[in-house]
Amino acid sequence: MSNVKMSTQQPRASRQPLFSLLQGRLPKDTGIFIVMLGIALIFEVAGWYVRDQSFLLNTNRLVLIVLQVAIIGIIAVGVTQVIITTGIDLSSGSLIALTAVVAASLAQTSDSLSPMFPSLVDLPAVVPIVAGIGVGILCGLINGVLITRTGIPPFIATLGMMVSARGLAQYYTQGNPISFLSDGFTAIGQGAMPVVIFLVVAVIFHIALKHTRYGKYVYAIGGNMTSARVSGINVNKYLVIVYTIAGGLAGLAGVVLAARVSTGQSSMGMSYELDAIAAAVIGGSSLMGGVGRITGTLIGAVILGLIKSGFTFVGVDAYVQDIIKGIIIVAAVSIDMHRNRKKR
Repeated sequence: MSNVKMSTQQPRASRQPLFSLLQGRLPKDTGIFIVMLGIALIFEVAGWYVRDQSFLLNTNRLVLIVLQVAIIGIIAVGVTQVIITTGIDLSSGSLIALTAVVAASLAQTSDSLSPMFPSLVDLPAVVPIVAGIGVGILCGLINGVLITRTGIPPFIATLGMMVSARGLAQYYTQGNPISFLSDGFTAIGQGAMPVVIFLVVAVIFHIALKHTRYGKYVYAIGGNMTSARVSGINVNKYLVIVYTIAGGLAGLAGVVLAARVSTGQSSMGMSYELDAIAAAVIGGSSLMGGVGRITGTLIGAVILGLIKSGFTFVGVDAYVQDIIKGIIIVAAVSIDMHRNRKKR
């Protein structure tokens, strides 16, 4: 009898190490990458069925997807770090508008019919770029200080910044677009430059989160803020840094977007903050804090780009797209909550 028992238990014991070994060898973002491939294949099949043409083999469509992903991705890199600390940033979309109009106003040429600053035309491209990013950094710094010094929840602090930044952008431009931008400035938004900028940003912060003291502290704060304080981490300092970085990256995204479309408008960046949050959550970042990867966020941003372009390709109404996007966000958060409950 004992021999029989041993023989029936043997396969179970041998299978477990093998499964664990395979699981350990697979990259952490394999699951979400497979989801991305599945979505792409679904739209490829739907394209032949509905439009009688390929979804993936259209060069112009793929370029458009990549460019959309680049702008959202730059913001999402900053938002991911905020989410890891158990925070949230609702202001990034409005910061895009504010930084875009500030940068555009300083990038106008003497050919402009009505420049905002007649004495500040034909400036070197570095001036509007630095000004736009600087405004984003300042707004992010304000977010961080409000959250750490006053105890205001991140949701409320960044919601206030979202409303204020959009209002400032409208007041700054009086609702008028800012055009006639210099070639030196618009060059950073043309061709593959937005994608290059996004990838450089992603690599920098992937390394920062994975291999530096900054990254270790950010994960520690998100994992357990009280324990992080007890262990000697200056939690307030690093929270301010995280929100400042998020603001600076939103400013960079605003500058790149203004350069890409060769204009600055106060309506830019509408709902971009939700897309950035969705990209981070779909990519595996936990709203409970302490979990998140830049590589996952990158894949999440690509998934959103595929979904948006795919639905447009097969003829789904734009309003229906927003409904589906909302369902996807809720589903991703629900999965995250379920995963955290199982861990507890």
